[in-house]
Amino acid sequence: MTAPAPRRAEGEYYSARAIYAELRADIVTLRLTPGAKLSENELALRFGTSRAPVREALIRLNEDGLIQVQPQRGSFVTRISLRAMERARFVREALEIAITRRAAAHGISPAARRQAEDAMIAQHAARLDPAGFTAADDRFHRAFAEGTALDGVWDIIEREKAQFDRIRFLSLPAVTPVDVLIEQHGAILAAVLARRPAEAEAAIRTHLSEVLRITDDLASRYPELIVEDL
Repeated sequence: MTAPAPRRAEGEYYSARAIYAELRADIVTLRLTPGAKLSENELALRFGTSRAPVREALIRLNEDGLIQVQPQRGSFVTRISLRAMERARFVREALEIAITRRAAAHGISPAARRQAEDAMIAQHAARLDPAGFTAADDRFHRAFAEGTALDGVWDIIEREKAQFDRIRFLSLPAVTPVDVLIEQHGAILAAVLARRPAEAEAAIRTHLSEVLRITDDLASRYPELIVEDL
């Protein structure tokens, strides 16, 4: 999350960007579940700011498909859209395959290697903490983009994958065994470090297809959270 600006006399100031980032995290990690109502007045009190930056943050969340604005009623967190999730998976797969092949072909920086390795250690430590595990998972994947000077591409992935992230979070740890994900990360990193692009691509494809295996199961388990609109 973007760091808040210095404290003002009337409280701590949050920019629209920071409010958006915090609410997005709340929605992705299901602290705000589908159907929850978001009140501009209540959010302004929560963040100690006026309604203007709150309204701007809600507009961005609406554009992301994470909330729906209903005239005369308010803003509500949407159910997880399988169509939007599949679109996000398509974008993420295309970009991450390109990133991973580039990383394997040209190598990654020592700092990026440490970030990836530290992220895997953090995942082991957060095995029973879906929020911590998901954050470490993102750090692992981001390491390759940053290690190949493609961090701007990761920003595109980050914008696109909100619905994907909600499915991913919902699957942990009961549906998707965390050991499987960590093992897959190890295979990706090993192929990148060995400078084997084809092997690295195969490993990232296997990893990103994991969500396909669990989507139907999750949709049947949580019909109140997921809309099957494929």
